[in-house]
Amino acid sequence: MGSRAVLGLLLGAAVVLVLLQSTQSVHIQYRGFQVQLESVKKLSDLERQWAPSPRLQAQRFLPAMCHHPALPLDLQPVCASQEAASIFTTLETIAKDNCELCENVACTGCL
Repeated sequence: MGSRAVLGLLLGAAVVLVLLQSTQSVHIQYRGFQVQLESVKKLSDLERQWAPSPRLQAQRFLPAMCHHPALPLDLQPVCASQEAASIFTTLETIAKDNCELCENVACTGCL
């Protein structure tokens, strides 16, 4: 078997692993929203890195994160809820509560 064939097999195996990981992601289901655990973890990182303008902070009806340009797509529908701030807070709490081990009933798709 030539080196190109081996390289092709390794590349194919890598693609399969990436596809398997994406299909077996952990999801959090809460108040009718289903979001990926990785998105909630990203939300926490975005909050630490981003300081919204005072104008955005004055808009209390929407959390400042709803205006963040890098807000993950699966979290954007939460911003349409009147309870967006409390939902984001709860999602972050659930994510920290051993969601990857499926100890929380809101978490699905764990191994």
